[in-house]
Amino acid sequence: MSSVNGLFKKTKIVCTVGPASSSKDTIRKMYRLGMNGVRINTAYGTTAQYQSTIETVREVAEIPLIIDLKGPEIRLHATHPKTVAAGDVFEVGSEDELCFTHDIYDNISVDDIVLIDNGKIRTVITKKSRRKLYLCASTGGVLEDGKGVNIPNKHLPVPTLCQKDLEIVTFSKKHNVEYAALSFTRNAADIEALKETQRFGGGIIAKIENSEGVKNTAEILEAADGIMVARGDLGIEIDPEKVPLIQKKLIRQCNQRGRIVITATEMLESMIHNCDPTRAEVSDVANAILDGSDAIMLSGETAVGEFPVQAVDMMARIAHETEPAVKSKVEGTRFINISDTVSKAINEISLSMPLDKVITLTRTGYTARMLSRFKIAQPIIAVTPDVVVKKQLELAFGVKPVLINYLAEKDRISMVAQRLCKLRLIDDKDTVLFTAGERTTLKHASNAIEIHKVDELRKYSSF
Repeated sequence: MSSVNGLFKKTKIVCTVGPASSSKDTIRKMYRLGMNGVRINTAYGTTAQYQSTIETVREVAEIPLIIDLKGPEIRLHATHPKTVAAGDVFEVGSEDELCFTHDIYDNISVDDIVLIDNGKIRTVITKKSRRKLYLCASTGGVLEDGKGVNIPNKHLPVPTLCQKDLEIVTFSKKHNVEYAALSFTRNAADIEALKETQRFGGGIIAKIENSEGVKNTAEILEAADGIMVARGDLGIEIDPEKVPLIQKKLIRQCNQRGRIVITATEMLESMIHNCDPTRAEVSDVANAILDGSDAIMLSGETAVGEFPVQAVDMMARIAHETEPAVKSKVEGTRFINISDTVSKAINEISLSMPLDKVITLTRTGYTARMLSRFKIAQPIIAVTPDVVVKKQLELAFGVKPVLINYLAEKDRISMVAQRLCKLRLIDDKDTVLFTAGERTTLKHASNAIEIHKVDELRKYSSF
């Protein structure tokens, strides 16, 4: 249980592990300070490096791994780095020293804007001839292999999964990776392609990075387990001044449906080279939490930064300071299922009586996520018999997942209470609400609520 000064941290922190943070010692320090999940960015590195990271993380803690797939993105391939200045014209062709990872010649036009390296190099297409594009730079920089390419407001027929992605998914299945994050998710079909083509069995996080993804978020959320508000490319594909309100809208949509939502990119960017963040960055992290994010993510700060451990510590400190002000923005909706209805009732109970903990017995994690969206003041202890569900729930706001196999027990609540007492997650003076699915095999059917003083429950259950 990550904590600062013994307090339970509700906001989850995802760290991108890279050269600056791949040692066991650094991963252990980040975990102890509040890291709840690890992201592996497959735009860089090799499968041998990914495997090393997976093995190291699993030696340190039972937290989820997120493998980040390139998806339908476009990158620059450069045989050698090339420096361009404002006003320079350069050629990009399928077989030249400079080319794109996908052939988009027929889908773009003269005067289209092409942004390279997160928009640092801004160009415009001035000519098309013999399968070559002629780009004029309005800002200079170095054209390097692997840099991202964005062409705003263009629908490009790029395959959902490239060959490397297919290989990475096979690798992820072999190593039982808990989540795959699909870059540049455009619609539900992209998610289904990952599910069906590769039969990936873990959770799928849709990275929303362009106007198509924003437009189709509702259908994406029906297919995905959550989304990542990937503000870097999103702020290139869409006018940057629009991103803050889009962020709030995406988070609200996820909260409404009980889906995991991660806010990412440039959260503490200055800490790549400085031991302290800017005040604006601190406010940005706090506002992402106030918006309703389940998790906040560090990218370059922990992957290649000079202060990865300090960045995690700062994230955790901001979270602890901000969380007391977090309020639910979930609106009343029509009946969805029993667990949804019960979660709404528990939210009302948590506001109307003095409860210390809420404990849910969950096989799939669904009820825990439905409770999490209400941002209740009490810690939610999610007890599950499934180790994968346990790890996946590490990313849900306010949820402490615990692995206990209660399925064979007649009196499940008493057995779980006994185990949680031994783990010192509850104690005799606590008033605890339990919810579980009793005498049912229906999906999403947590249909029971019991409220107990733990010391009284002890007397009746003899533990």
